[in-house]
Amino acid sequence: MSIHVTVWNEYRHERTDEAARKIYPHGLHAAIASALEQDPRFTVSTATLDEPEQGLPDSVLEATDVLVWWGHMAHAEVADALVERIAQRVEGGMGFIALHSAHYSKAFRRLMGSGCRSKWWEADDRERIFTVMPGHPIAANLPEFFDLPAEETYCEHFNIPTPDELVFLSWFSGGAVLRSGCCYHRGAGKIFYFQPGHETYPTYYNENIRTVLRNAAAWAAPTGKAPAYGKTEPFETESYKK
Repeated sequence: MSIHVTVWNEYRHERTDEAARKIYPHGLHAAIASALEQDPRFTVSTATLDEPEQGLPDSVLEATDVLVWWGHMAHAEVADALVERIAQRVEGGMGFIALHSAHYSKAFRRLMGSGCRSKWWEADDRERIFTVMPGHPIAANLPEFFDLPAEETYCEHFNIPTPDELVFLSWFSGGAVLRSGCCYHRGAGKIFYFQPGHETYPTYYNENIRTVLRNAAAWAAPTGKAPAYGKTEPFETESYKK
């Protein structure tokens, strides 16, 4: 059965910033989607902030198995009601992948329950991404480490909950380190945060990054029925209580 992945992007930088438009002429969402479309397991669609219902009407969200989110300059414009619907879908089993500055998106902060802030700077630092959990499905077919020639730097302390699983750790030539590939579980849903992906660098064309995106979408996909909650009948009859 195909995994339905929706790639959501606020799609603002690529329309207002020449450097971003030059690298991603069709939008960051198109580059991310193209990586996922290389895998026959996925059916991929895209959505953007300025579309009707901010790109995610109930019909789209309900049909989505994994929601990939890229946002930066327009976090505040995302409706609180949509954020709550996303959180409910994740708790019910939908996967959620937050990319780069989506660490500060309303949806990710709602799911994490923390401020999700870090130090950051832009100095064309080289980023070395270490695979620190090589047996994890998201790390499949990746080397011990790989480099990005330049990226926006994020630096600890990163105000996120302790990850359930830490898959990647990044070092930057400017001296920073960051927990850059973090997995969480919320209810029946799985969440992955992945730091690389600033809009003025060609990060989403890097083959290792594209492998991470495919692995993460497969890992985050729903695996079964969501648990039931609330009042229920005892699991054992009276005879077993004696």
